[in-house]
Amino acid sequence: MVYLDHAATTGVRPEVIADVTAELGSLGNPSSLHEHGRSARRTVEESRERIAAALGCTPHEVVFTGGGTEADNLAIKGLYWARHAQDPARRRILLSAVEHHAALDPAQWTADHQGAAVEYLPVDRLGRVSPQALREAVEDDPGSVALVSVMWANNEVGTVQPVRELAEVAAEYGIPMHTDAVQAVGAEEVDFDGSGVGALSLSGHKLGGPVGAGALVLARGLTPVPVLHGGGQEREVRSGTVPTALVRGLATAVGLAVDEREGHAEHLRSLRDWLEERVREVVPDVVVNGDRKWRLPGIAHLSFPDCEGDTLLMLLDAQGISCSTGSACSAGVAQPSHVMSAMGADPDTALSSLRLSLGRTSTPEDVDALVGAIGPAVERSRAARAKRRR
Repeated sequence: MVYLDHAATTGVRPEVIADVTAELGSLGNPSSLHEHGRSARRTVEESRERIAAALGCTPHEVVFTGGGTEADNLAIKGLYWARHAQDPARRRILLSAVEHHAALDPAQWTADHQGAAVEYLPVDRLGRVSPQALREAVEDDPGSVALVSVMWANNEVGTVQPVRELAEVAAEYGIPMHTDAVQAVGAEEVDFDGSGVGALSLSGHKLGGPVGAGALVLARGLTPVPVLHGGGQEREVRSGTVPTALVRGLATAVGLAVDEREGHAEHLRSLRDWLEERVREVVPDVVVNGDRKWRLPGIAHLSFPDCEGDTLLMLLDAQGISCSTGSACSAGVAQPSHVMSAMGADPDTALSSLRLSLGRTSTPEDVDALVGAIGPAVERSRAARAKRRR
């Protein structure tokens, strides 16, 4: 079996498994005052400190969540509610048109149920938001903007955004900026304080940590209205018993990913470039999508003209190769990826795409297996499509 879908989820690292397993055998609610509780609290706070050190923030700024989706919801809904409550004129939420649905959907929910006005920042053909585009959107009515949300790196095509420059524009107008950095941590240099953003989401299972653990990093002075209410844990921003074992595993995963980032990124970049070169040898008209210069090292997003991505995925899966398409499927009907559409791709190009994402366990043998299977798969997909069109 060949796994080329690490951007969806990647393997839990042995060190993380060991830490989570060890902690699962310990008793104690970290909110309890007795020794068992204090021991669990020490583990939680030490984990918070380790994550803060890795991401360039203070421990107080790290709020534990159940994952990246919850962190995005807390940032977007919570900051909108807080800012709108301070000034009812602040109704606008500005998002890039290529955000993950974990950001797009909560923003749309606020529009449907809370009276927000959601506006999508355009991207160029490489998938990048320009600081000028953000400035123009803000300048329409600066006092009406509640927040800006632009992901650090795109989960589909891998394009890395000019986060620091975008945050500078937002800061000029006193607008908090959130960034979904789920794909970026461990692949790009992520320095929270240096980036200038006010909120940053991350998820454990994208970098070798456990599913169900994530964090929202919140700059001092920025307090979103909670999405969950209960015991008031996590600065009264995110209620719920903190899962000590998962938090310890998250901290280990983040620390290892950041410490090993440079060597790991270079390995992925070399393997990805070789993959693209080898695929082009057997499918000469393949198209590489996204920004060839500013992109994540482990993602190759490829379009195969006159093919259907879903068909290619199933043909590769039959050969023991796991990957993703560049399209979302709704009720069994393939729809063009909103990311590719925002980049100006026509529907046929968007629907002919595959995302091949590499990870820590990826090897040259994985590339060999893909190259051996992709040529026949493309031929069969094209033949089937041509037959249906006759």
